[in-house]
Amino acid sequence: MSATKLTIPARKGLAVRVEKGRTFKIVNTHGSQVVDSWAFNADDMSEFMSMEHSRAGFRRLVSQIGDSYLTNRRRPILTVTDDTSPGRHDTLIAACDIYRYQGLGHQGHHDNCTDNLRDALASLNLKAPETPSPLNLFMNIPWEPNGELYWNEPMSLPGDAITFRAEMNVVAVFSTCPMDLMPINGKDCIIHDAEVVIGS
Repeated sequence: MSATKLTIPARKGLAVRVEKGRTFKIVNTHGSQVVDSWAFNADDMSEFMSMEHSRAGFRRLVSQIGDSYLTNRRRPILTVTDDTSPGRHDTLIAACDIYRYQGLGHQGHHDNCTDNLRDALASLNLKAPETPSPLNLFMNIPWEPNGELYWNEPMSLPGDAITFRAEMNVVAVFSTCPMDLMPINGKDCIIHDAEVVIGS
């Protein structure tokens, strides 16, 4: 099969079906964009990629090449096959939602990853049973020995990418995180699009 290239629009989400054994690559086109990511068992949406189960599986806070992310039923769902970025991705922070922006002082509607997940799945006539904690690609959340966390700018560069192999038929969902009240998407707080390339 030939590769399929898709754009994740700035501030919005995208859902795609990926067959077992196929790979897909998320490209940080502009270098500074965080991409919240989820994966669901295409045959049973109640089974999904779980950060807490995955950390226990690969015994790290951040995956390395060859590591498999696990579902809430402790089965492999995605395996990292390549990563040309500095490898700084986040497995700790929940998807942003309207309440997060309200807590930061924003008034009225604000695009958010929780709504992007819902809307992207709705485009495939699907619905998630909950909002799982996402894999926040390219998100730089350093941790200190004393337990403190910091919200820093991404370390990735334009064109950096991470590639996964689907270990079951999956519905993968991506959201270009619209956080513009703190510099997790770069010091200019400008939200950019990103790219997904579905390979063989």
